[in-house]
Amino acid sequence: MADLKIPNINMNSNKYIFKKKLSLRRKSKGRLFTEAAILFILSLLLIYLNYLIPNKYLLLQNLPTSLNKSFNIAIDLFSNLYDISLVIFIFISSFISLILMIGSLYRFFRVVKRKSKQFIYK
Repeated sequence: MADLKIPNINMNSNKYIFKKKLSLRRKSKGRLFTEAAILFILSLLLIYLNYLIPNKYLLLQNLPTSLNKSFNIAIDLFSNLYDISLVIFIFISSFISLILMIGSLYRFFRVVKRKSKQFIYK
């Protein structure tokens, strides 16, 4: 009886699950004014921070060469990534093979060293 699931009649369908959480009321004029003031202050702060950056024009002129150097470095990295992954694979596989050899030698040693005990059952 615990496995029996009875559907709840009062439960709304899943397509209306978030409908009640939306606020459809309009914002008051005071709230709109404060939001506009905060946005304006933030925009002035960003303009001031841009003003404080030294040598803006030199940075903008050197942007294409900087991007070109970055792309060349990224291409070199991806071309060498195959070699790096092969070296990592060599180290990991040699470590795993060393562990497997030690385990097999240990088992051979145990098999050779094992004394033959015979139990007599009556």
